[in-house]
Amino acid sequence: MSHIIRPQTIALTLAVAALLALLAWQAAPSQEGDERAGPIVLAAASMHDALEDAADAWVRQGHARPVLSFAASSAAARQIEAGAPADLFVSADEEWMDELEGRDLLVEGSREVLATNRLVLIAPAGSNAEIAPQPGFALAEALEGGRLAVAETESVPAGRYAKAALVELGVWNEVADRLAPAENVRAALQLVARGAAPLGITYASDALASPGVKALGEFPAGSHPPIRYPLALVAAGGHPQAEAFRGFLLSPQGAAILARHGFGPAERD
Repeated sequence: MSHIIRPQTIALTLAVAALLALLAWQAAPSQEGDERAGPIVLAAASMHDALEDAADAWVRQGHARPVLSFAASSAAARQIEAGAPADLFVSADEEWMDELEGRDLLVEGSREVLATNRLVLIAPAGSNAEIAPQPGFALAEALEGGRLAVAETESVPAGRYAKAALVELGVWNEVADRLAPAENVRAALQLVARGAAPLGITYASDALASPGVKALGEFPAGSHPPIRYPLALVAAGGHPQAEAFRGFLLSPQGAAILARHGFGPAERD
């Protein structure tokens, strides 16, 4: 059965997400009023499991637990632009970090590449689909009347990478009107895990995180821009432990945690 994601549904989902984000800002512990609160981290949705694991490890070292908030990188960046409390930002692409840096919203010199990732085609765990991304591959036929779950392709990094790859492989025009767009990559993952979409495009780390899906194949690295996750301190933050947690994430221990969750090593100059 074809599952049509209507524009009204997308708009309602985004509105609810914005409301929940606003409530989260209001509910976040005050750094002045509660010294036990850790730094506030706004991060790409695909970083969810890895950063939760990193936060647990940080707490085991005797520190206050960071306050973690996850969304599409585009949504998180816009929250920072709007004045949302934040000490650290982790983006799933360079462009949204560039946006904040260009507006002088980051601490100068604090930007580093944290990790890398890969792009994969996924299907529900019980699917019999056998198809791998390559030039001219029969993606439209493999959908069998269903839709391709992707993060929103104009602003969300995972969606932009997906579109770039499909264009490069010569199949974008065949599937452009058969997308099930989601607000972030984890939402796209869930559409496939629940069987609402027969195929989807996510990061390799997301496919690893969900027992409800399986990766059918990896998109060629040259078919899309390199997937890098930069992180930086937010200028309006200032939590006394923000720099230390940033250093922990960039440390060998932090890299090992990220690797366990399917992220690749940082590519730093």
